[in-house]
Amino acid sequence: MALELTDTNFQDKVLDSDKLTVVDFWAEWCGPCRAIGPVIEELSKEYDGKVNVGKVNVDHNPQLSINYGVTSIPAILFIKGGKVVDKLVGAQPKSNFVKKIEQHI
Repeated sequence: MALELTDTNFQDKVLDSDKLTVVDFWAEWCGPCRAIGPVIEELSKEYDGKVNVGKVNVDHNPQLSINYGVTSIPAILFIKGGKVVDKLVGAQPKSNFVKKIEQHI
């Protein structure tokens, strides 16, 4: 299951991790966000132990959205070594996520 990422645990779970972390910035009212939710969950199972997969609810954690310049959701950031190494914006097919993950593992 995807991690619930917050303003308080982001440093520990994402920035201090030595693994690639896929971070889905989303909101409950966002239709495209709900559409890719199952894909994010599938990725968290398929890459369990290899890649961290988490979700940031932008309504509950506005500071993270500001810090990363997230203005449109869903926004999926790929973070490794504390830095954003790639990003996707908008609903995407699963293959696009897999391609980005495989590039950065």
